[in-house]
Amino acid sequence: MHRVLQITFFMLAAPLHAADNSRLEFAIGVLEEMRNVNTAQDHFEKARLADPLALPLVQRAVKQQLEHDDRAGAVKLFRDLATARPDDLTVQLLYSDFLTQQGGGDSMATKLATDALENSLKKNPGNPRITQRLYQFYSGSDRKSQATALLDQLSPDDPESALLYASLTRSATEADETAHRKKLDQHYLLALAAHPEIAMLARDASEYFRNSDRPDKAIKVLENHVAAEPSSLDLRTRLGILYFTTKQNDKGEAALKAVLEINPNQALAHQALAKFYRSHDKPDLARYHASELLKLRSGSPDEFLKLADEWLAANDPRTARLLLERGVFNFPDHFELLQKLAIATRRDPETQQNATRLFREAEAANPAAVKNEPAFLIESAETLIAQGQSKAAEDRLRDAIRAYPAEAKKETATALRRLATLWESENRNADAARALRQRADGLDH
Repeated sequence: MHRVLQITFFMLAAPLHAADNSRLEFAIGVLEEMRNVNTAQDHFEKARLADPLALPLVQRAVKQQLEHDDRAGAVKLFRDLATARPDDLTVQLLYSDFLTQQGGGDSMATKLATDALENSLKKNPGNPRITQRLYQFYSGSDRKSQATALLDQLSPDDPESALLYASLTRSATEADETAHRKKLDQHYLLALAAHPEIAMLARDASEYFRNSDRPDKAIKVLENHVAAEPSSLDLRTRLGILYFTTKQNDKGEAALKAVLEINPNQALAHQALAKFYRSHDKPDLARYHASELLKLRSGSPDEFLKLADEWLAANDPRTARLLLERGVFNFPDHFELLQKLAIATRRDPETQQNATRLFREAEAANPAAVKNEPAFLIESAETLIAQGQSKAAEDRLRDAIRAYPAEAKKETATALRRLATLWESENRNADAARALRQRADGLDH
């Protein structure tokens, strides 16, 4: 690599020297810096002296001075550049920021920075980048009236100015709150009329109107933005949610569905629809969107277990299994997820053949001090019965019957009858089987 740079350098050296000695010195400095030659900084300094108004060269020299603890020399370099380029706003802003950072509250540094900004403001009235910096200086030095006057100079139809005005006045105490709101409204509305497509502006304005109890205006802002910028999916989602908050449910549902048609991975849209459908007694749709959200954002083991139970109760073991596989991937040592995955795998016709292994893995992961859940034991018994291991299955069913709490009468009765059926199918324990059925019948009443 260095050899290629050397060849390239020597090919360009002659024309660079003829055209601009500073570029030649800079090129030599870069080459020597890459080769760890300690004279690289000498060439960078020669480049700066050849072109003392080049901002990148001055910044490099300033950094070098600071590394050698020569703060005064660094300040002088930047001040000389700013003095030589008074009409270059970028230089003036960088100079002001440098003084503020290096000064650490020093009065002289603050004065130099303020002077540079005030001179720039005269040439660029209402510029938001200058205004933002000067506002902080004025506010911190009891020049409140001048700070307020700065805000009045901001252009009301400029997006950057509108956002700045809002951020600087949001926490300010206004003697006339109505007048303050009117000014802020004007900044937002005029800027939005000129630039409805700017997402940051639309987001900020809609939040402002929503937080000031004017949801109709917040919705209108987002509607105009979406019309101007249909690909702005985040704000289309926010619009759908705002429709819900104002009871425009049909619009909200349609807006969020449209977002998901474009990009099914919009997590916030799934979250909003899941919440909406749950509150409107549509569990199937709520379950679907809650599952999609969980796939996108992940969640806690309990969230995976709860949704998996819902899918199993809805007789959809395949979806439950797919969800649990993701949960086990995220939490590989969580024994309850492993148990539930084994159950869903057994119930899913596509994967029943894999259930035996999963039951063994789940049992191995179960802490010794924790008893297996009855539902897991019964499902495990069914797997063993299918394999012809009736004695092991019988043990599982007995354990499940003992594990059910007293109030779980229906579940206990079902387990009793299953054990009785197992004995009857094998023509054994006939009296005991009848006794189990009688006990199960007793639990039904």
